[in-house]
Amino acid sequence: MAYILGISAYYHDSAACLLKNGEVIAAAQEERFSRIKNDESFPAEAIKFCLKFASISLAELDHVVFYEKPFLKFERLLETYVNFAPQGLRSFLKSMPVWLKDKLFIKNNIARALNTIDPNWKKSRTILFADHHRSHAASAFYPSPFEQAVVLTVDGVGEWATTTVSLGHSAQLTLKKEINFPNSIGLLYSAFTYYLGFKVNSDEYKVMGLASYGTPVYKQLIYDHLTDIKADGSFLLNMDYFDYCTGLKMTNKKFDKLFGHPPRAKGEALLTFHKDIASSIQKVTEEIMIKLTQSLYREFAIDNLCIAGGVALNCIANSAVRQHSGFKQVWVQPAAGDAGGALGAAYSVFYEHLSGVRNVNPQADGMKQSLLGPSYTPNEVIKALSAYGLNYEEVENELYYLKIAEYLAEGKVIAYFKGRTEFGPRALGCRSILADPRNSEMKAILNAKIKFRESFRPFAPAILDEFADLYFGEGSKNRYMLFTENYSDHSNGHQASNAVLIPGAVHVDGTARVQIVNKIHHPDFHKVITAFYNLTGCPAVINTSLNVMNEPMASSPKDAICCFLNTEIDILAIEGLLIDKRDRTLAV
Repeated sequence: MAYILGISAYYHDSAACLLKNGEVIAAAQEERFSRIKNDESFPAEAIKFCLKFASISLAELDHVVFYEKPFLKFERLLETYVNFAPQGLRSFLKSMPVWLKDKLFIKNNIARALNTIDPNWKKSRTILFADHHRSHAASAFYPSPFEQAVVLTVDGVGEWATTTVSLGHSAQLTLKKEINFPNSIGLLYSAFTYYLGFKVNSDEYKVMGLASYGTPVYKQLIYDHLTDIKADGSFLLNMDYFDYCTGLKMTNKKFDKLFGHPPRAKGEALLTFHKDIASSIQKVTEEIMIKLTQSLYREFAIDNLCIAGGVALNCIANSAVRQHSGFKQVWVQPAAGDAGGALGAAYSVFYEHLSGVRNVNPQADGMKQSLLGPSYTPNEVIKALSAYGLNYEEVENELYYLKIAEYLAEGKVIAYFKGRTEFGPRALGCRSILADPRNSEMKAILNAKIKFRESFRPFAPAILDEFADLYFGEGSKNRYMLFTENYSDHSNGHQASNAVLIPGAVHVDGTARVQIVNKIHHPDFHKVITAFYNLTGCPAVINTSLNVMNEPMASSPKDAICCFLNTEIDILAIEGLLIDKRDRTLAV
């Protein structure tokens, strides 16, 4: 019996995951406990959850592994400052105290933090370190349904690498080539995120959503001045326009002059210019990814591709790769960002350090629908409801799903809470807000009254597997909302004339970030949507995360109750209990 704890922390989106004999049994992000969005702190609560789930103590762990190598990262910082000196002195003086005081001693910090969780944990025990992009690559390949694959990792930066290519075969993962800092697709996209007034390493998905409202009129300007794309898809960035090597910003005045505008201030109105900028960088990113993956497909002649790293959360780029790269199958790690690094680091130890045996199931990946976080007992839920003075209706079995379907059909918005919390950024039917996609106005209602977020943000459909082709054409679909699909309505003659339309779950460009819901893989959520279909003829619901803007997704009953009470959500459906806000009275 081998237990391996993987940890990611100290940058953003810290997390812990636990493998038992090579099988992931628990994983969670620290933000779900601390309620701090993208929390970077040591994931003490996430670790405690993993241990509690497995009913083991820290001392019973066989290995602890951190997802990157701090000394290599420090080397990159020093060399960057030396190469650009005397530029960057201010940034250098600001970052060095943090490194010299704290980050250079991560091994000791981890040991101390683990000892605080459990004094029986000896600070002298070995802690392993995996390379940042190796962790991403392992998270992409080892749980994939492929015996053999090309493995691509793309993010901002790890130690030195920003993009890597590996070959995975059985339990072996071999690095073939890499692109290093400062040349980075992730940092290029983040630079535009900054320029558009959004938060770097957090709001990149807003740029992706905004892109559909614009026209890529600045695409050639980006190619001519900011990037140098080679025939094989490798790339260089022109650092004359970026500030992230030496300064405290992502872009500089030369960048502003190139586009004729200063960076958008936070909260400033979004103009056509901003939409066109978003559209342009999105299109460039897609084209770089296509060129890169087409080259990899030609070079290695392997049909399967695995992807991880922050850029892998760009579902439009993923779809472009799937459509144009040549690869027959593309699998993306659902926790593709740094949280997933904890998982990949643990996999690396099992397969590469312990020579574990890998058993591949071509019919299913090893992520268990990414439902790997905490769950709560009925007594814990009732206790939480009582603490807020909420009465509830207890409804059993099929009637529960029927009542939820009736509420949805009446136009009500439902907070849905069931089973284990999702690991990764997507709500997949366990900590979700659900609504009727037949209503074209539902997007505006949800954005304004429930999520309190920008009006341009789209919502995604969760659709029964059996009907996915009818609405989105034939071909592979995704269970993790990691690809967009073209919505087919009656107007193009694809969809059956009697099919119920779902305009509320379709983006302005006619695409949707689809989650297919399979009866075997996600039986509870399948029952919810099936009940709605039986009542209305519509086999889909709007599915968005149970939270408001800038807050982490709900994890506990308390989180769900707070979201329910502080928004205009109508119904809370939580572990077989229904709470109607209209009937809210003090419990007795």
